[in-house]
Amino acid sequence: QVRLVESGGGLVQAGGSLRLSCAASPNTFSINVMAWYRQAPGKQRELVATITTGGTINYADSVKGRFTISRDNAKNTVYLQMNSLKPEDTAVYYCNVDGRFPRGVYWGQGTQVTVSS
Repeated sequence: QVRLVESGGGLVQAGGSLRLSCAASPNTFSINVMAWYRQAPGKQRELVATITTGGTINYADSVKGRFTISRDNAKNTVYLQMNSLKPEDTAVYYCNVDGRFPRGVYWGQGTQVTVSS
């Protein structure tokens, strides 16, 4: 059974940094695209960043130059390094995986990121 476990959220002051991790299991799980989404209170879930197996990356305009997505294919893990955090980055961040085998779209449980001003 596919499982995504996120970690790394927390409370940080504006201008600070956090690093999120999302590990997918089992290690036989074959993955296409890995992504991070976020959802702020009262708002729709939005795409933050995506990364393909080959390393092609896309970012939302709001995080370009501040966030960096990366992945370790051997560990089935995706990371999100968040620098220069702003209060408007406050949200629950969700890991999202497009599975090749087994096929399907999978979500993590979410991790809270709170940026104080």
